[in-house]
Amino acid sequence: MSRLDSFIRRLEAQRRMLDWAAAEIAGHPGLVLELGLGNGRTYDHLREILPERDIHVFERDVSPNPSSMPPADRLVVGDMSETLPAFATHHGGSAALIHADVTTGVPERDRVLFAWLPASVAALAAPGALVLSGWDLAHEALTPVSLPEGVPPGRYFAYRRVP
Repeated sequence: MSRLDSFIRRLEAQRRMLDWAAAEIAGHPGLVLELGLGNGRTYDHLREILPERDIHVFERDVSPNPSSMPPADRLVVGDMSETLPAFATHHGGSAALIHADVTTGVPERDRVLFAWLPASVAALAAPGALVLSGWDLAHEALTPVSLPEGVPPGRYFAYRRVP
């Protein structure tokens, strides 16, 4: 499969996952956390499908499309290995949905560079929260859940935070 076809499949899966997650967390209080802003496409989609939610965005190098810039009071700038634990000291266990959109595009590299991420995500997620990621976030506090129809296994990952 070409890299273009792979990219298109990833974006289609991402949209399905976010739409499914928005429906799943309806009626469950909590923050929404977007880990990785990039161009701002998924953040823009989240704020459209979850307009009533506080969406906090974490990014090291902020450079989104200007129309996708989060408000200053919802943007946490810096290295996530430092900003997520700091955020957890005040907001630990309060997220209803966490979307981890951080990757180098090389799974072997991601497992090394982001080895700290699963524990940080688990600390931020409320019991029963949904956690979505483009790669496996194996952690004892995160239980894998079935993907929505149309998302091939291994393309995206979904978890619930165990109580």
